[in-house]
Amino acid sequence: MQEIEQLSGLDPQGWTPESVCARIAEIFRVKETEVALLELRGSLLNFLYPLELTTAGAIPLSSSAVAARTAQTKTAGIFNSFTQVSHFSVFELVKLGKSGLDAQVIQKLMSAPILTPEDDVLGVIQVSRKGPRPAIAGPDFTQGDLHKLERVARAFARLMTRRRHVAW
Repeated sequence: MQEIEQLSGLDPQGWTPESVCARIAEIFRVKETEVALLELRGSLLNFLYPLELTTAGAIPLSSSAVAARTAQTKTAGIFNSFTQVSHFSVFELVKLGKSGLDAQVIQKLMSAPILTPEDDVLGVIQVSRKGPRPAIAGPDFTQGDLHKLERVARAFARLMTRRRHVAW
């Protein structure tokens, strides 16, 4: 995938969570507010994107939240009936971008761990489809979509690792 290779080729100093998530939104043809990027710091997953969630709190790795389970198990997953899945809905109450709180809830979600080559968790990438009802939110995610997200997560892991070695 050319888009994923472009993600890998980003300058480790020049990328921002906004630029990476905008690219991910393009790859999956979703809105930028339907992409989440979380970084593992200690035992907490902290939002890097959407920006509005960076101050909304963190997700304990020990919790039952989907992002935490993704990091714990180091396994990607699809949840096309996300409203039926036990999750932290508090983050859905935060106004994102220019949209208001208008019944745009997460209906469908994919979640993938961001792993180092040594299999250490750096974070989690999630792509969702929002809407008042599942049918309006768009098509179900497929196994092909999930494999693409896993490739995106690997490319992003290389980018994060290079940035840490260069900047941190």
